[in-house]
Amino acid sequence: MDAGGFQTQNDEAVHFETADRVCLTSSASAELVSIARIDDLLLPSWQKLARNAAEPNSFYEHWLLGPAIQHFSTHPELSLFLFWAGLPHKSDLLGLMPVGPCRQLGRWPVPFVQNWTHHNSFLGTPLVRSGFENQFWTALFKHLDDKNWPGFLHIRDMTVGGSLDQALRAVCARQQRRCDLVHSEARALLQSDLDAEAYYAQTVRPKKRKELRRQAKRLSEMGDLSFSHHIDEAGLEIWIADFLKLERESWKGQEGSALDCSDDTRGFFTDTLTGAASAGQLERHDVRLNGKPLAMLVNFCSAPGSFSFKTAFDDAYARFSPGVLLQRENLQILERPDIDWMDSCAAQDHPMIDSLWSGRRHIGRFSIELKGLSRNAMFRGVRFGEDLMAQIKGREIVDIMQVQQ
Repeated sequence: MDAGGFQTQNDEAVHFETADRVCLTSSASAELVSIARIDDLLLPSWQKLARNAAEPNSFYEHWLLGPAIQHFSTHPELSLFLFWAGLPHKSDLLGLMPVGPCRQLGRWPVPFVQNWTHHNSFLGTPLVRSGFENQFWTALFKHLDDKNWPGFLHIRDMTVGGSLDQALRAVCARQQRRCDLVHSEARALLQSDLDAEAYYAQTVRPKKRKELRRQAKRLSEMGDLSFSHHIDEAGLEIWIADFLKLERESWKGQEGSALDCSDDTRGFFTDTLTGAASAGQLERHDVRLNGKPLAMLVNFCSAPGSFSFKTAFDDAYARFSPGVLLQRENLQILERPDIDWMDSCAAQDHPMIDSLWSGRRHIGRFSIELKGLSRNAMFRGVRFGEDLMAQIKGREIVDIMQVQQ
């Protein structure tokens, strides 16, 4: 374990007017703990941190990150960076992020340090206690500056313009540490003060609404058409089996990308949904015809946010748009008083969800200098190459932080 003390900017105790209070002592601490050494003793602190995170991220909560580490291959030096208000495990956990060295940056054999994500992770924003964003980045940079990992720090899939981004840029500016947004994309976001019906009427074109009514009517004429919504563990094992079968029989199964195509992704999905349900953070939707699933949807709720994780539909019924019909039912999330928004986790310019959700959320990748002459030289060389390739290919990076200024 690599641990060290860290002097905060504010030596006074800080209290939050919530059920979970936190006290920051005069000397907080930070540590990098190998994922092999993580045990259940961390869970209460981890759960408390997630409940009070400045930016919710289901993908870094214990019930999702744990199965991912268990089922997917990781670097032997992959660690959890933990930022504590005082002594580890004897004070409040203020920040958490999986991080480790990497050997390949895209096509380039360049070593660097990166937050850990995987193919089924759609957000890499660290879990940080609200109000401690600046302290978290300061502690992380100090720790990595002193660590013998080569290269620079790369943060994948972080929300652009959020409180963690703002703090990151502020700390880097204060420390005269270069921080570049190297990639960004905008994906669909569901957020509105309107109720589900009003939002649907305002966002979806009348012609499209008419067509969806026609498709739903045609389906109902074929038998018993039912929509279901589950927020508990009832029938979960059978539901998971139905989802895996439905997805495998779709185009994803034909391409070999369905979750059921490998033991690792199947186990990850099963363990994650089981853990999310146990934590009270799983939401499931499905539409069935005579009991046969036509479309199924998995959401994760990390109040005040939520994430649309996985969807599957029956290709044989594609002309009836069962996935779109199910997404209309999904608009009911707007009625929940504890949820303010839902991240689609979809690719930019996704034709289906972009036509139903009017909001957009910007997700980006950041590269940050670490101290050391060789590290600085590598960082600047890589950034020069990236900028040159972007100019040649005409790629533009939209930075909403600059647009909003």
